[in-house]
This record gives sequence, C-alpha cells and structure tokens, in this order.
Amino acid sequence: MMQFKEQKSIYLQIADHMVENIIVKVWKNGERIPSIRETAIQMEVNPNTVMRTYNYLQDKGVIFNKRGIGYFTAPDALEHVLAEKKKIFIQQQLPELFKAMRSLQITPKEILSLYEKSEKELHNENQ
Repeated sequence: MMQFKEQKSIYLQIADHMVENIIVKVWKNGERIPSIRETAIQMEVNPNTVMRTYNYLQDKGVIFNKRGIGYFTAPDALEHVLAEKKKIFIQQQLPELFKAMRSLQITPKEILSLYEKSEKELHNENQ
C-alpha cells in the first residue's frame, strides 16, 4: 500500500508512482501495465481515482489504452517522462539549489567534487 501525503492530490501521487515505475524500468516502453481495477486494489484507493490518474497520464502521452486489451506504456514513455522530469527540475528545483548555494557560499566546483565522489561510491557499490 502506498502512503499518501495530504499536500498533493492522490491521483497525482499515483501518477508520480507510475512514472517512477517507468524511470526505473519496472515498466518498459510499450509494455502492458496493471488495469485500473488492479491498481485500485493494490493502492487501496477508489477505482475512480485511478481512472483519473490513467486519464491524466494518457493526456500527457505516457500511457495509452488498447480498447478491450488494457493499458500500455507509450512506445517513447521513458524518454517522455525523463524529458518532463528534467524540465521540472530545471525550472523549479535548480533555482532553489542555486539560491541555497549562494546563501551558503557553496561553489559549483564544490558541488562537482561532491557529485564525482557520489558517482565513485555508487560505482563501487555496484561492483
């Protein structure tokens, strides 16, 4: 069961979860995804809420419905959601990061060094 936060609509939180499934490749491009009913049961929410999520993701071009067969991720779902997530990051989160860096006097060079260290640690964990 998913733990929902009060400050964001449940259907959008479900959409975020589904997008994350695409990003981490639980669901691949063009692959069938659980039905509205299956998702409602799994998430313990009303099927109407899930229907709203599916309609939202269809409108965004992330999933599509094959009538009588079920819902599928779009052929370019991964590329689509990554592009959208990057756009949101650049427009919303990056300005906040830059503001924090300025106020804390953190240089881009320091950030790069920390990033490279993080990548090395991740690489070492994956070996």
